[in-house]
Amino acid sequence: MSLTHQGFSNPGWRWLKARLWGLEHAFERAKARGKAEDDTRIRIFFVLALFATAFLTLAVGATRMALFPANRGSGYAGPVGAARADLVDRNGAMLAADLLHYGLYVDPREIWDLKETRQNLHAALPDLPIQRLDKALRSPRRTFLVGSLTPDVRARIHDLGLPGVTFEPESKRVYPLGTTAAHLIGFSDTGGEGLAGAERALNDPIRYVAASKGAVPLSIDLRVQAALEDELAKGAATYGVRGAVGIVTNVHTGEILGIASYPTFDPNQAGKSSPDALLNRAAASVYEMGSTFKTFTIAMGLDSGTTTLSSTFDARAPMHIGDRVIHDFHATDSILSVPDIFIHSSNIGTSEIALKAGRDNLVKYFKAFGLMRPAPIELTESARPIVPRDWNTDTIASASFGHAISVSPVMLAAGMGSVLNGGTYVPLTIRPMKPGARPKGERVISEETSRAMLDLMRINVVRGSGGKADAVGLRVGGKTGSAEKAMGGRYVRDKLVSSFAAVFPTDGPLEADRYFVLILYDEPNGTKETFGFRTGGWNAAPTAGRVIDRIAPFLGVKRRIDTFDAHAKTENTALLAQDEH
Repeated sequence: MSLTHQGFSNPGWRWLKARLWGLEHAFERAKARGKAEDDTRIRIFFVLALFATAFLTLAVGATRMALFPANRGSGYAGPVGAARADLVDRNGAMLAADLLHYGLYVDPREIWDLKETRQNLHAALPDLPIQRLDKALRSPRRTFLVGSLTPDVRARIHDLGLPGVTFEPESKRVYPLGTTAAHLIGFSDTGGEGLAGAERALNDPIRYVAASKGAVPLSIDLRVQAALEDELAKGAATYGVRGAVGIVTNVHTGEILGIASYPTFDPNQAGKSSPDALLNRAAASVYEMGSTFKTFTIAMGLDSGTTTLSSTFDARAPMHIGDRVIHDFHATDSILSVPDIFIHSSNIGTSEIALKAGRDNLVKYFKAFGLMRPAPIELTESARPIVPRDWNTDTIASASFGHAISVSPVMLAAGMGSVLNGGTYVPLTIRPMKPGARPKGERVISEETSRAMLDLMRINVVRGSGGKADAVGLRVGGKTGSAEKAMGGRYVRDKLVSSFAAVFPTDGPLEADRYFVLILYDEPNGTKETFGFRTGGWNAAPTAGRVIDRIAPFLGVKRRIDTFDAHAKTENTALLAQDEH
């Protein structure tokens, strides 16, 4: 079969074929003339030419790889070994990095003095089990002793000049900020695979970007994150909570600017952390959220047209549904308008709004708010909600004020965003967006309904149970929530999940920058300062207010007096303590 038939018919191959045939004819002519020296010179020249061509080809290839290491055929270069790219916050601050470390090896066959080597290594590495060291020194071959040695430790041992002790470079994933943003960042294994948080969720991009020495940015702002974690930890200590969650989001983009779960852990030593500390309560835990759900129910009533702001509902007596009796924690014994229901956190009034709208409306809107499915966020920890199987009258009433349905905090945050951003559902994300980005999202409620809910939330802070969340000049709005925990098939009155869902600033155009803050405490205790109350208005609300006060400058929110009368605020203890149950 000819070269042509084998597919080598391009001009380059035709030229090479012609040259080879030319050389062969030269050999034949030399033989015909009987001049062996001509035949030898031609063959030597031919061999030299082949070697020169091969070396030239290798030189060109090496130069090309040195200058252009990335794979030109795709957007990413292939991963190299177990390398991982740096993780940084939205401003480029370091969150995670691969740093050069060393593995220490010993070869007893090259050791002159075993006793001296044992003493020196034990002194240099006091945390290394002596049994492990002795086993390595008795081994008949070169043995790995310990890894992840820093350059300083490696240099200190190297300077001892111990024969048979050698080092090999290795990469180690390091989290320089320790516990900061631990649950969001996550951690990876020694083989370079992400196991939790962003390290797992973005494992492929992190591996690919490593080849080009780039970095993978996350959406959080470390300044926001630090303030959120600090205030959440202080509150958790003050109220002796079982657990706590804090979230800050941009309601227009869905970007998570800060997210915290308490208790926390150090990803540098994830293997030494308890399962409770490793649990990402913001994404992987679900809770009955209590009265924060009244925001969704009232938005549903207004948007469906089954309720208006001027509608009134009778809350003068408890509501009876079969054997079930629904009370208001601090009954007003009056007929309430929709704003009054929201401000006084009336379970009776909210149930009446839900029942008037009907099952189909409630379920449709709850689905649109993202409350019936896992939050569509990159984090693989995102938990499924616990939703009712049978939406009967009792269930509709209970779900309307945050019972009978359990959701994760990130689900609540995404749903609240759609109420507060002009009416579109935008999934939360841990990836930063370009400045000025506005994802389209799915329309859930009208702009008019969104504007009404922003006003209601501001009024609730000015005159209602959210008063302790106010931050001077930042026009904070919000809704308290406190739900009795279901344990052993019944609700336990002295174990609450207390929360506050805040938004700021509430004024200005719907398209203006706006931020959501959620603070949640699991089983807080009453204190002298809270007069023994454990509800959201007394613990989660003031924490949210302090967080907002600290992060507003980082987000560019200016302080100024708003259109609501600040003097209308009340410090009524009963109003702050009500709920919410």
